[in-house]
Parts: sequence; structure tokens; C-alpha cells
Amino acid sequence: MLSKNRIRLILEGDDSTYGVAFMLSIQLLIVLSLVTFSLETLPNLSASYREILNLIELFTVVVFTIEYLLRVITAKRKLKFVFSFYGIVDLCAIVPFYIIGLDLRTIRIFRFLRLIRILKLFRYNQALKRFRDALLSVKEELILFGFIVLILLYLSAVGIYYFENAAQPELFKSIFHCLWWAVTTLTTVGYGDMYPITAGGKIFTFVILTIGLAVIAVPTGLFASALAQDRAVNEK
Repeated sequence: MLSKNRIRLILEGDDSTYGVAFMLSIQLLIVLSLVTFSLETLPNLSASYREILNLIELFTVVVFTIEYLLRVITAKRKLKFVFSFYGIVDLCAIVPFYIIGLDLRTIRIFRFLRLIRILKLFRYNQALKRFRDALLSVKEELILFGFIVLILLYLSAVGIYYFENAAQPELFKSIFHCLWWAVTTLTTVGYGDMYPITAGGKIFTFVILTIGLAVIAVPTGLFASALAQDRAVNEK
């Protein structure tokens, strides 16, 4: 018979055969539950298909409930787990099903809480740990770059205001109105709802668009480099 400590290690997805099998099974069930939730929103779904989806939902909720109870029972500090982030996520993943069981139609809005199940994937995805470590390693650089971007946004709004306010006062009314143009231009989205018509404004826009390419490339390069370094360290 498995001890509490052994069950806890399996639940956390250790390197044993049981741990890996449990981890993969839970991942598949999470994806399955999200797919069935999405299928339920299809219009004109037949009664037979809806019944199948309900059975799948019942099965997944039972498994998640057993998993949650086992985590509580085997936790070294039960209250700490219950009120932890993942403890709350696990609970929110199953509670709406039992509330719906009361058939209180006004409470059915809580079915949206089932979307929280997607957060359970975080517990079992080792790749996300590398993403977190990579983000932490370049945290200072990203924060500094964020401040630089905010400064560029403001300067872009000021610049386009001086170029376009006289020509298009209804669109470029103030620097605050111009901030929307600065955001869409600096991020190279360009919705087209605000665009320059003066020669100076067009040249200024070209400069901002060029800078916008760097705005996208710099943080992406920083993060990709940090992720590659973290991956290399873990593979040694």
C-alpha cells in the first residue's frame, strides 16, 4: 500500500513511472475538459452529443475531485495548500459543477470558472519553469526597456500632435488623443483610424515605425537569449 508521502510525490509528478503517467493523464483530462466545454457552446448540438459531453464532464470532474482530496489529505500543511494559488485553482475547477447540480439557473454563470482549469496545466508543464527562469534573468532589462517604451510613447504623441494638430484638429485634439496613435504606430499595428496627412507627419511616422520594429525585436531577443542560456544550463 502506498504511503501518504509516496502518493504526494506521485501527485506532484515525480520522475517515477507512476508520477509521469499521472502527470500525462491529468494533462490529457484537462485538455479534454476544455475541449468538451468549448463543444458545449456549439449551436444546434444534438441531444445525444450533449449527453456524451455531459458524461465526459462528469468523469473529468470526479477525477479532479479525487485528485484534489488526495492533495489535501497528503499535504504536509493542509491549510497552506487549500489557500495556496494552486489549491484555489484546483477547487475552482470542480466547485461550479456541484453548484450547477443544484439546477439554480442564475448560478450557471459560475460555469465560466471552469475556464480556470487551463491554469492547472501550469502545475505539470516543466517548460513553463524555463520560461519563468528566463524572464527572471532578464527582469531588470525588461523593466528598463518598459520605461524607455513609455518615454517613446509620450514623445511620439507630442511629436505627432505638433505635426498634425493644425491639419487635423478633430483627430489629433490633444497629446492624450495622440497617445492612441502613438501606441498603434509604435507597436506597428496601425489601425488606420488616425494617420498623418502632412509631409512632416508622414516623415515622423516613418521614424516611429522604424523604432517600433526595435520595440518588438529587443525584448524578444533578450528573452530568446535568456531562454536559450537557461535551456543549455538545464541540459548539462
